[in-house]
Amino acid sequence: MRKINILWADDEIDLLKPHIIFLEEKGYQVQTTTNGNEAIDALDQTPADIVFLDENMPGLSGMETLDRIKKKDPNLPVVIITKNEDESLMEDAIGSRIAGYLLKPVNPKQILLLLKKTLDESRLVSEKTTMSYQQEFRSIGMTLGDRLDQEEWKALYQKLTFWDLELQQSDQNDMNEILQHQKQEANTLFSKYIEKNYLDWLNQPDKDTPIMSHTLLQKSVFPLLKQGKKIFLVLIDNLRYDQWKMLNPLLGQQFRLEEETMYYSILPTATQYARNALFAGLMPSEISKKYPNYWVDEQDEGSKNRFEAELLQEHLKRFGLNIKSSYHKIVNLQAGKKLSENLQNLKDNQLNVIVFNFVDMLSHARTDMEVIRELADDEAAYRSLTLSWFEHSPLRDIFRQLAQGDWADVKTVITSDHGTIRVQEPSKVVGDKNTSTNLRYKHGKNLKYEDSEVFAIERPEDAFLPRTNVSSKYIFAKDQKFFAYPNNYNYYVNFYRNTFQHGGISLEEVLVPFVMMSAK
Repeated sequence: MRKINILWADDEIDLLKPHIIFLEEKGYQVQTTTNGNEAIDALDQTPADIVFLDENMPGLSGMETLDRIKKKDPNLPVVIITKNEDESLMEDAIGSRIAGYLLKPVNPKQILLLLKKTLDESRLVSEKTTMSYQQEFRSIGMTLGDRLDQEEWKALYQKLTFWDLELQQSDQNDMNEILQHQKQEANTLFSKYIEKNYLDWLNQPDKDTPIMSHTLLQKSVFPLLKQGKKIFLVLIDNLRYDQWKMLNPLLGQQFRLEEETMYYSILPTATQYARNALFAGLMPSEISKKYPNYWVDEQDEGSKNRFEAELLQEHLKRFGLNIKSSYHKIVNLQAGKKLSENLQNLKDNQLNVIVFNFVDMLSHARTDMEVIRELADDEAAYRSLTLSWFEHSPLRDIFRQLAQGDWADVKTVITSDHGTIRVQEPSKVVGDKNTSTNLRYKHGKNLKYEDSEVFAIERPEDAFLPRTNVSSKYIFAKDQKFFAYPNNYNYYVNFYRNTFQHGGISLEEVLVPFVMMSAK
């Protein structure tokens, strides 16, 4: 195994002989110089894995040497060692992207710890993560054997997401595969849980019924509005819990997290149903009856969600909230920039709602565009793509403004309408030409399917869903399955396998993040 090569530049290098011997006994190779110019020359001759620089050397100073090294190799770790405790020097060094900063006299153990952290951190973290998950694996397995309630399912999904994100940083592929199998088992059991309880939640709600799409605003937002609080609600459509966890560190720099939970999306976990229900405070069939002008059936032309603002206003009125509010739907970059530039115009409203459609467009693009297929080939890449979009989006600018003093009295809420899942296994279904086209749910008559692979609702009214035909029914795909027609089956399956879809039953689709924050 190759030894780690350390280049140490210090004009009093002879006094550091004990430290050098200590490092060599630990298996490191140490090359020494007495000034900055020699250090630069040494790097040209023999590449180093890490450089220790004395800040106060005659001739070329440590900071000047650092600058030259970074220009030659920006990724080479450099540690500044100094007697100077001046804060501005520390800030200057840190701003130059150093790997570490040590004050003289240095302790050999300090140096060893810094080396481990700088050069071995990824390996050590990977090993620690793997060991921790191995210990957790049995606990999660035992939990899956219990009869979980709706809160326990949320806690389990949070735990699985935590390990998914942790193992993403590890190179232990075998552990990640084990976790994916455990997630698959969890989704199988979660589908059975939803199948057993869903209709009771809707028809016989009690204290054990979770907050759902149509009750979310009533239970989590409207009480605050009645207290006179100002709310800025941002709905990022199709945002999964793991994607939220990727955004959290960025927002945590400016916001204080007050609440992080999940609610249960209604079925189908699709925008037309779940988001309309959220803003209306009603289930889909109730919307179609109470506000027929605001409901668009699947077979009708045009957007199925073009009346969200009107449904929200009716919802507020029903709860006696005669407040000043706004609603904006952002479907492209220019609309997002325009809203960001004019955000101050919304400051006097008690409730502001923004719907950002980008994640949903990304999800569909993942199916339709080969470029996105390449960029979002797996769960980790999908999360990374979401984070990259957010970092450079107008929505990021909007959050920056909301973190400023002008908005100090506003509660900022982030949520979604449903999640999405990467589908793997086809499930054959047969229907007539009027059957809905979604891959994770079907609505139509004379549907033929594998009973074990779907949650079927024979009477749409039982699930408060519109019935377009006397014999129509709804079926929902479970786990990682997607519906495929028998004709042209192989092409269809190969085209849609490994794409991100929604509308069915899975932890990723049903359990939706709900987050409340305030500016720091």
